[in-house]
Amino acid sequence: GLALVWLTRRQRAGKWLTTLGASALLLLGYGAVSGRLLATLERRHAPAADVSAAAAGRVRWVVVLGGGSSADAGLPAVMRLSEGSLARLVEGVHLQRQLPGSRLLLSGGSVFGSAPDAETMRALAVGLGVDPSTLDLDPVSPDTETQAEVVRARLGAEEFYLVTSASHMPRSLALFRKAGTNPLPAPTHFITQKNRGVAPWSFFPSSGGLRSAEV
Repeated sequence: GLALVWLTRRQRAGKWLTTLGASALLLLGYGAVSGRLLATLERRHAPAADVSAAAAGRVRWVVVLGGGSSADAGLPAVMRLSEGSLARLVEGVHLQRQLPGSRLLLSGGSVFGSAPDAETMRALAVGLGVDPSTLDLDPVSPDTETQAEVVRARLGAEEFYLVTSASHMPRSLALFRKAGTNPLPAPTHFITQKNRGVAPWSFFPSSGGLRSAEV
């Protein structure tokens, strides 16, 4: 639209396109539509609550899927993990501590020059006090489909908790089940959350609304 306005004589078409683009950006910034759609996706599976009683002695693995990390060696691991990866790792460690004798499988390779998620998550997990001998890594898989194949090769049909972002869980479960694995959903990193009342900033568009649309 801006190109038409500034570089051509098609002023009316350029103004219409610019107006439509600005309106769409404003609408997404409020999150009225994208937020509701994302919430529907995220709430398909409830978070894993107290799993110790139901899964003790039966589930021996917690698989954590990486969600991005930086290769900046000048920063500690906690700052190199993306928000999604950090939330997933914390939930994975939380679940493992409820399951005596269980192991953590950290999965995620390098994509477009980033650091392997698995190795960055391992560094932080050890820093948080996780016994290194209870950690297994898949630092190669570049995507969820490959991660599912790796887990199939290592765990077979054994049950395990699958930890990933809530919005990513439906797709992950489909791919892991297609690969022949037996995952139990443990979603985390819920972007859409309910609050009581209305805050003053609720009346203004924000980056949070755009973020919901991006996911």
